[in-house]
Amino acid sequence: MFFNLLILSITPGLALIIIIYFLDKHDKEPVLLLIKLFFYGVIISLPVIFFEKILMRFNMFSGFLSPLYTAFVVAGFTEEFFKRFVVLSKAYKLKEYNERFDGIVYAVVVSLGFATLENILYVVFNYHSYEAGITRAMFSVPGHMLFGINMGYFLSLSKFANTKIQQKHYFLISLFSPIILHGLFNFLIFVQAYLLLPVFMLFYIFLIISNTKKLNYFYREKRKIIKIGN
Repeated sequence: MFFNLLILSITPGLALIIIIYFLDKHDKEPVLLLIKLFFYGVIISLPVIFFEKILMRFNMFSGFLSPLYTAFVVAGFTEEFFKRFVVLSKAYKLKEYNERFDGIVYAVVVSLGFATLENILYVVFNYHSYEAGITRAMFSVPGHMLFGINMGYFLSLSKFANTKIQQKHYFLISLFSPIILHGLFNFLIFVQAYLLLPVFMLFYIFLIISNTKKLNYFYREKRKIIKIGN
């Protein structure tokens, strides 16, 4: 059972990375770089767990404020801050980052590295459940990918901006936008109110549609550049 749960935990993240990698049909990012970013995403899970435990000690709220604090501050801020830190420190200034689509690839790979270890900890060592593995494969792991698309989209808008004002504007959005989306995603789960389940599903569909549009926008842009080059 342990081995099966481990495979179930690892497969979703790797499958989504493969999809993103093959979408990048021209001028693919170096495989070694992506592997490094993936494992950096795995490694940052450790300090994230440490900081989340510290922040949880300050959760002295009651009612809906408690899950609100846990969702937006403990999970949303901490996880997205560290994932973004990896992209900025390990990929943002590389010469390989020469197209706007690349930012999405980097952010998604780091995010799914983080999500993979998180998934292993939850499914294999916490819940010990196939049901938990399937549920997280449908929502939590893709959720991290969608937050990564959002982050990479705005990081690329910042990196390739025409003015300093635009650069700073999108740079800030690249941090706060995924934090807000991640926080709301978690909050709708943490409150455990069946009445909010339809709200969560609508929000999840919104995440898929809006971030798929961002992905397609850079993808179409990339294809135009390839056609012009040919």
